[in-house]
Amino acid sequence: MNKFFRAKSITLSNGKVVEEKKSDALLISLLLLVFLIIALRVTGYDSSLLAKNSRNLTVILKDIFNPDWDYLPKVIGPTIDTIKMSLFGSFLGALLALPAAFLAASNMVNNRFINWLFKLIFTILRTLPTLVIALIATYVFGLGTLAGTFAIFIFSFAYVGKLMYEEIETQDLGAYEAMISLGYTKAMAFFKGIIPSIMPTYLSTALFNFEGNVRYASILGYVGAGGLGLLINENIGWRDYNRVGTILFALVITVFIIELISRTIRKKLS
Repeated sequence: MNKFFRAKSITLSNGKVVEEKKSDALLISLLLLVFLIIALRVTGYDSSLLAKNSRNLTVILKDIFNPDWDYLPKVIGPTIDTIKMSLFGSFLGALLALPAAFLAASNMVNNRFINWLFKLIFTILRTLPTLVIALIATYVFGLGTLAGTFAIFIFSFAYVGKLMYEEIETQDLGAYEAMISLGYTKAMAFFKGIIPSIMPTYLSTALFNFEGNVRYASILGYVGAGGLGLLINENIGWRDYNRVGTILFALVITVFIIELISRTIRKKLS
């Protein structure tokens, strides 16, 4: 056992002997194994129960991979609603995130309280799960896609805003400071001197955020926020997994097309 922890000696071509750093791989592996055993005990993992219920999983997967194609026309409308929720919420969130990122960036606004306040807002909003925001929004806006759109807007605002203020703080301020010295306001100098350099990153981040939101929007129906999630929840409740398979098929095709378009645009931006 000691040989695993003992440092190795390597003789170089010039005759010098170098001690190779001892590997901690075995110790780390043992610690991970201990934590895994503790986690299994804490969570009440039961392998016999898993083996017993594996047959149910096989039946469910069999039905899911045998979709009810007659149900497909009823899926088209909610799929479009999901795309609309994602598109509008992502667009509005990314749009408003940019001026908020300007206020959060310490090299743009020389006011520690304002910087701290907007960074805190981004942190709090990113901490809140989108599903919880959608649930709260249903009590404010009622059941439907408006609640889902609001939840996606909040997530997009926090996600894009956080990444963009970090990007702004790494920018070279040469052009920005030159414009300030020429009499430009900070907002105009930011628009003309900083925006062009961060625009590729901003658009790429916004598109990536939109891709993810299409998937997230599909489960918001569980709390009454409209879209495909409403159908998924309804059909799982009725144990109609053939129709669930149809819904998932429509979702996979939709996400695939959107990701393909988004990936193409992001490649042209890079």
